[in-house]
Amino acid sequence: MPFIEVPALPEPMRLDPARSAVVIIDMQRDFLEPGGFGETLGNDVSLLRRAVEPCRALLAAARAAGMLVIHTREGHRPDLSDAPPAKVMRGNPVLRIGDMGPMGRILVRGEMGHDLIDELYPEGDEPVIDKPGKGAFWATDLHSLLINRGIESLIVCGVTTEVCVHTTVREANDRGYRCLVPGDCCASYIPEFHEVGLRMIAAQGGIFGWVCESADLVAALDAAPLRAAA
Repeated sequence: MPFIEVPALPEPMRLDPARSAVVIIDMQRDFLEPGGFGETLGNDVSLLRRAVEPCRALLAAARAAGMLVIHTREGHRPDLSDAPPAKVMRGNPVLRIGDMGPMGRILVRGEMGHDLIDELYPEGDEPVIDKPGKGAFWATDLHSLLINRGIESLIVCGVTTEVCVHTTVREANDRGYRCLVPGDCCASYIPEFHEVGLRMIAAQGGIFGWVCESADLVAALDAAPLRAAA
């Protein structure tokens, strides 16, 4: 597949879909549905739903183009041995990490709430990265996976914009990856943080990466020949 050019800030981004991966961050029930971790922190989880349809359209275009798609999930081992006490005890939520909620134990691997939402569920052999922290690189094998697949650029989307998405983009930037963030494929419980988070990525000539609209990215992917035909 040839290079595509996507309208973006601070300038159009040129990328090779064959050397790019879509990384969908933490589209989990615990963050997007009532009764999960996000709601225990006092958030309106419905605010995150605005990213679902744009993510679904991007996911379909990426799959059709034969791109690598990676999903991440934030959560912890059932014995919470990888959950720092400072994280578990932070704040004053209704339920803490590990407590039993409507979808099982909060933010614990293997529980219903920890799993990904149906609309964006992985297909085939799409990798799922289980991470104990905010960033997708820390304490995971994501970097090795990307190196082994020859990936140079990442299209990062998901929730929340200013926390797990932003942390992952910063981690990726330090490891030499070029990052494109389709802004409407991200969302936050705090809309102001979403807007500022996107501006921070593209500021100062793209200090962390590029920001685009998902429709422009999908159109560029749809217009490119399929990898198999290249």
